[in-house]
Amino acid sequence: MTDADILDWLVTGDPSVAFQARRDLEGVVDPALQRRIATEGWGAALLAAASPDATWGRGYYVPKWISTHYTLLDLRLIGLQGDNPLARRAVDKVLADNHCPGGGVIDDVCVNGMALNFAAWFRASEAQLRRLVDYILARQIVDGGFNCDIHRGPVQHSSMHSTIGVLEGFAEYEAAGHRYRLDEIRAAADAAREFLLAHQLFRSHRTGEIIKDDFLRFPFPPRWKYNVLRALDHFRAVGAPRDSRMDEALEIVRSRQSPDGRWKSVALMSGELHLRMERAGKPGRWQTLIALRTLRHFG
Repeated sequence: MTDADILDWLVTGDPSVAFQARRDLEGVVDPALQRRIATEGWGAALLAAASPDATWGRGYYVPKWISTHYTLLDLRLIGLQGDNPLARRAVDKVLADNHCPGGGVIDDVCVNGMALNFAAWFRASEAQLRRLVDYILARQIVDGGFNCDIHRGPVQHSSMHSTIGVLEGFAEYEAAGHRYRLDEIRAAADAAREFLLAHQLFRSHRTGEIIKDDFLRFPFPPRWKYNVLRALDHFRAVGAPRDSRMDEALEIVRSRQSPDGRWKSVALMSGELHLRMERAGKPGRWQTLIALRTLRHFG
């Protein structure tokens, strides 16, 4: 397939993929196309699964992956408009009903990073988000990253999973224009990105071995799990320049490209689903879009 063929394949898919493909590969922001996410395809199906009280599943975080938390995260990732009334009502309810000591929605820094991401996207106020910011900043580890196990006791080393979730939350908070503790957030984010780079995005800083083989798989949606494409896409989203410590990860992404120029979808983690966006083993629009926009950014 030519580049034009691949772009045509992307923009003739679900409106959520089409909107991001036009935005990120053509430089065209199409509000009318984005509005279709709420009324067609995957976005419409996720919204239709909500209960009358603007919740999903059987609780804020259960069950995976049909809970309120993961449904809102999915809606944010596919680009549902930030002013969607149902999503905004759901976020208001999440922030009103879920509290833990220290200010988070639950006592888990990874979950709060993801919550900050979707809450900022769906236009929660700065006043609503302050307690999440306080909770997360208080839990940064000396190596620069974050680890959800910190609520169980002292932790010496950060988790790639927790760190990428927090970084995405910080990025969305700043993109939404919020200013509360912003200088501290920027410093924390710089340190967290350096933590990832110190590991070349997937290798042990002690032995040089691959930390987890799963870091080299690219499911969408990724849920709470880290992978190198997710990390590279974050660096792209914040406008980070290329760093030589990304090079091996970028080459791995390139190596997964099929001869026809596309990337394949991969199996998701087990759990309940509202819907399956794409079939594992078949050409994946999400994987192809994210890989192309990331490789383009880093040249």
